[in-house]
Amino acid sequence: MTEVDPKLLEILVCPVTHTPLRYDADAQELISEQAGLAFPIREGIPVMLVDEARDLKAGA
Repeated sequence: MTEVDPKLLEILVCPVTHTPLRYDADAQELISEQAGLAFPIREGIPVMLVDEARDLKAGA
């Protein structure tokens, strides 16, 4: 599992809501609670594209 730079996590925000993200190390995702989206982290690099995000509400 690749670690993400903690300094990077401090400055990243959701591209939709501009709110802070929660890091899920097990799933390798950055979670936007307000937008209901999970942005993947691939090879240690967050992919902050809405088209690549997983819709958290879709499973509900």
